[in-house]
Amino acid sequence: MSWTPPGCDMALFVIADLHLSLGADKPMDVFPGWNDYVGRLAENWRAVVGQEDTVVVAGDISWAMKLEEARQDLAFLDSLPGTKLLLKGNHDFWWSTRRKIETFFSENHFASLRLIFNSAERVGEIAVCGTRGWLYNASSEEDKKIVARENGRLAASLDSAKQCGGTPVVFLHYPPVYDDAAAEPFLNTMASYGVRDCYFGHIHGGPAARKVPAGEYRGIRMHLVSADHVKFIPQLVRNDT
Repeated sequence: MSWTPPGCDMALFVIADLHLSLGADKPMDVFPGWNDYVGRLAENWRAVVGQEDTVVVAGDISWAMKLEEARQDLAFLDSLPGTKLLLKGNHDFWWSTRRKIETFFSENHFASLRLIFNSAERVGEIAVCGTRGWLYNASSEEDKKIVARENGRLAASLDSAKQCGGTPVVFLHYPPVYDDAAAEPFLNTMASYGVRDCYFGHIHGGPAARKVPAGEYRGIRMHLVSADHVKFIPQLVRNDT
């Protein structure tokens, strides 16, 4: 899919791991650094994101178990400025088929919400593409099957990005590299398509974040953007090729 917002001054941002629970009883405030996180996120979002901008939300969007239960969380996202491009995370159990989700968006008038799911979106000079990803240390046969499936989705998204034009930038939920483990299929696919930047979440702040490579890894710049790690501020996506 190809889509370019109107105007010439739009910007692209990214953030992951919002873990919203407005329609469920699973607040993140119990964890250090997550106090009043919904209010902080909304304030920060409105301070940096304009209505003409786009924000990639790279997974773990809502704690809801079913699509209907995610209504309040999705309504909150829709109320914030900009277009939002959503990717699935490992906790997004509400995620259904594209058709069901897009029908739900339409029925609820969530006009600013769109999916990145076996697809890509053109935003300015960047082609937004990606998928959930999977464990960087996958070893069981079942995990290897999931890696293969997710890697196929990444390739499909990158193929869609070619049709969009622009520079492909990959957004995942899982990091492709963590500590001394690397998800080789994802790294190889990104390298084969000439990807230079990869943004991801899943790993939260503190000691765990220090195990994510800082800067460039095998020619790909790695960016950790989990919400608590970036202080609940959407991060500007740069295209420094």
